[in-house]
Amino acid sequence: MAAEAATPRRSAGRKLAGLFYGRPRLQVGSLLAGPVGWLVIGYLGSLAVLLITAFWSVDALSGEVIEGFSLENFEALWNEPVYRDIVARTVGVAAAVTVTDAILAFPIAFYMAKIASNRGKAILVVAILLPLWSSYLVKVLAWRTMLSNDGIINWALEPFGLHGPGYGIVAVWLVMSYLWLPYMILPIYAGLERIPGSLLSASEDLGAHPLTTFRRVILPLSFPAVVAGSIFTFSLTLGDYITPRLVSNDQFIGNVIFNNITNNQPFAAALALVPIVVMIAYLLVARKLGAFEHV
Repeated sequence: MAAEAATPRRSAGRKLAGLFYGRPRLQVGSLLAGPVGWLVIGYLGSLAVLLITAFWSVDALSGEVIEGFSLENFEALWNEPVYRDIVARTVGVAAAVTVTDAILAFPIAFYMAKIASNRGKAILVVAILLPLWSSYLVKVLAWRTMLSNDGIINWALEPFGLHGPGYGIVAVWLVMSYLWLPYMILPIYAGLERIPGSLLSASEDLGAHPLTTFRRVILPLSFPAVVAGSIFTFSLTLGDYITPRLVSNDQFIGNVIFNNITNNQPFAAALALVPIVVMIAYLLVARKLGAFEHV
């Protein structure tokens, strides 16, 4: 009886295996059906709802959401100087953080990829990943303590007659540059590792100056990796609201969205589309520059 019961199961399994045999597209489609379905429903679906909500409005008297088509939120973003300043401030800090992290990350990644021993690479990778194991909020609060008037930064600078930046835009730039630096180092390290050492040796044998080798060989080949890292640093800075809230009194896009999410959700949705549009424009420019040609 047990043998007879097992026979249909094997037959069904064989039929299923026969269905997938020789059909690589069906195999790949079956494997990706779950993740792609989740992406479409959970991510793209939420973006569609966000886009629709951005065209709603809020009644000035009752505070109720009016589910009708209106450009009121986008007109406010375009016409009100305060919102233009907030967008410009956020994009400017995001660009500054990205450039800072790229400058700091490149020599570290180059040493890891081309100079350090295997053991040294492992130690450096662990050292870079180690800050990511701690809480984001703990790291920001630690920086808030260091940047305070009686913090360690002012204590270290006081003998030289100097003073730390305190709380403000500079503090946001410093903290975010620290937070997102690992996200820049690791992609550049991976990109530099793929560059054959023979190319660098050939450039040296031909008498090229190290700066020429960097400009003509290393930078073009590692540029896609730099763009990959910059996507992380730029986008994460655009959407962050905790760091500006803790180390600055200046308003950023994330802060305004957070402040309006309960009493004016349509306006918050409209403002949330700004970072998306900025990132799309950034990716289009990066593609125009050939950042994705060799990825």
